[in-house]
Amino acid sequence: MTNIGLIGCGMWGRNLARNLLALDALACVTDSTPANATAFAAEFNAPPASFDDLCHDSSLDGVVISTPAHSHANIAVPLLAAGKHVYIEKPLALTMDDATRIAAAANDHNRQVMVGHLIRYHASFIELQKQLAAGVIGDLRHIQATRLAMGRIRNTESVLFDLCPHDLSLVLALTGTSPTHVSCAGASHVTPGIVDVLSTVLGFDGGISAHLNTGWINPIKQHCLTVIGSTGSLVFDDTKPWDEKLTLFTDDIRQDGDYFTITRQPPKPLTLTQGEPLKDEMRAFIHSCKSGTPALTDMKDALTVQAVLEDMQRQLVDMTDVKS
Repeated sequence: MTNIGLIGCGMWGRNLARNLLALDALACVTDSTPANATAFAAEFNAPPASFDDLCHDSSLDGVVISTPAHSHANIAVPLLAAGKHVYIEKPLALTMDDATRIAAAANDHNRQVMVGHLIRYHASFIELQKQLAAGVIGDLRHIQATRLAMGRIRNTESVLFDLCPHDLSLVLALTGTSPTHVSCAGASHVTPGIVDVLSTVLGFDGGISAHLNTGWINPIKQHCLTVIGSTGSLVFDDTKPWDEKLTLFTDDIRQDGDYFTITRQPPKPLTLTQGEPLKDEMRAFIHSCKSGTPALTDMKDALTVQAVLEDMQRQLVDMTDVKS
């Protein structure tokens, strides 16, 4: 039996607690507001605990951290020093300095860190990876990632750190390398200086490109990943029912003199085994705690994502702050 503690009894913490309980792994809960921990304790049948309790409880194998991003390093480092494996909700950190502090602590104490890049554990994305690797759409050319919705708007971190880690993790997994070029532009419409809409273009060796379109203030929810190859495309639309989430397109584009002829083919929905990505992600963390082996979204993977986020932050042009 694996015992997991949870830090952070908020909206997403509730989802994590529910899945850990279903997997018979939730051992205790804590929050900076004791009343929140007490409420969770009653709801999920797990005793409330203090942070010191978690650090010193030898029966705990790991701890799930679901707190504001700026707090992650100060929470994770002492837990790792106390011998706990740690799961951290994305983003890993808001700075590379904090990210490397976490990595150093994990290395020093031989503990695993797993980061919550949830969609990497989604059956649709896993099947998309298999289809791409099998050459079903030919050579990879372009990736278009769209993640738009109305809310949850934050004033402590921008969409760059709140939304981009999801799709950036997917893009890097598909390309297998870091970008050689980053261009990033956004706008701060709700809170000055906190970008709430963002457009990012990435360039990779071999001519592969990617575009991330993210925002908090879109009236229609759009969570779509389009992967375009030399002979077809795969579209993962997470707003669709399970039997429509992943679709193969094999449209044919041929040059005809100065023009191109496009022959459209009927799209083909791909069969998936319906799953629960968050439960599968928690299973992966439990396995990492049991085995002491890295998870799919381990510290190495997380540092690669963090490095690109840092580059995006450096390159970011806020269009609402551009002087005429």
